[in-house]
Amino acid sequence: MSAVSTIRRRNKLTRMSYKLVVMGSSSVGKSALTVQLVKNCFVPDHDPTIEDSYRTQLIVDGQACQLDILDTTGNEELLSRRQQFMRWGEGFLCVYAVDDIKSFVDVNIFRDQLRRIRDADRIPFVLVANKVDLGGGQVTSALGQEAAKSYKVPFVETSAQTRQGVEHAFQQLVREVQRARVEALRVVPEPPRRSQSCACTLM
Repeated sequence: MSAVSTIRRRNKLTRMSYKLVVMGSSSVGKSALTVQLVKNCFVPDHDPTIEDSYRTQLIVDGQACQLDILDTTGNEELLSRRQQFMRWGEGFLCVYAVDDIKSFVDVNIFRDQLRRIRDADRIPFVLVANKVDLGGGQVTSALGQEAAKSYKVPFVETSAQTRQGVEHAFQQLVREVQRARVEALRVVPEPPRRSQSCACTLM
């Protein structure tokens, strides 16, 4: 492996900038989670999002990471925009609300669409159960854990109001992106090195 190739690989692996997408059905608290992370405050009444972008820093395992976060709409009418952000993102925080069973069912729709657009089974993805502060929701913790296990992804319970689990959810997603970057470097083969054979002349 050449020195230049080694440096390029190391730079790609250690790059501390991450393109993250927060997605899920409408009214599950995607914007509230994002604002809580970025501004450390709870916004109870938020206009339905078409698309908002944020940039913030988060410490993950002792490293300062720059997060470029796209807070997206759950509106099915904006399907073309959804496809665009699914191509843009490196990691995806898929949110449902524990008091809304339909939003939990919709997670599978978002995940299937993401896999089709990215043409991949293994995508950095964290399943988030939001509004756990409400208690006694329609979707139990066990159901969320079971879904995450079937997807083979991390599961985090959050409350945008109390900030419970908010940083942890984004930290987990950063770790998933980091793992994906490592795996991508492993599967990209090095170009074959041309052997330098000496030409022999028979006298």
